[in-house]
This record gives sequence, structure tokens and C-alpha cells, in this order.
Amino acid sequence: MKKLFLDDLRTVDMVYDYSQISEFEVVRSYDEFVAYIQKNGLPYFISFDNDLGLDENGKVAEDGYAAAKWLVYESGLDLRELQFKVHFANPVAAEQIRGLLSNYIQFLKQK
Repeated sequence: MKKLFLDDLRTVDMVYDYSQISEFEVVRSYDEFVAYIQKNGLPYFISFDNDLGLDENGKVAEDGYAAAKWLVYESGLDLRELQFKVHFANPVAAEQIRGLLSNYIQFLKQK
């Protein structure tokens, strides 16, 4: 299974080495993220942006943190082996995603 890249603007080669482009599937919104995982299952690696721009109504779109919360609280998937990176530059938002996923994965591994 391919890696998943969640970002509304960036391309994979803006974050990772150009040679890794073919390893990723790109999703541009929270809804695409959820739909991709529901259809294809959990990838072993997800690269998260947080700020996903505006929705079709011009309002702030659901962000990468919302995607991480969906994984933890709603997906029902076993995240124990999930690897991830947050490629968003805002340290507070990036830490929210990292903290939620890291703490939840650690909790699952202790069960």
C-alpha cells in the first residue's frame, strides 16, 4: 500500500525527495482523506499538513488535526503500526497532531 500525503497545496517533492513521489497517494482535504482510508484501508505511513485551506463555501476547512482525530476517535482502525510525519510548519498545530497520534499509539501498544 502506498503512503498517504495530506496537503491542500504542497506536492510530495516539496517535502520529500523527488525520488519518493511515486510512493505517495495525495489527498487535498479532510473529506478526501477519510474517503481514501475508508476505501483503501489504513496506509502504513501518513504525512500530515494541518492547514487545509478553505472549503467550497469559503470557510476554513477541516484541518489535519481533524483528520488525526477521525483516525483515533471514529475510524475504528488499529493504529498500532502507523507511522506518520507532520510536515506543517506551525509548531503548536504540528504538536497537536503528533501528540494525539503518538499518545494514542503508545496507549494501544500497552494494552
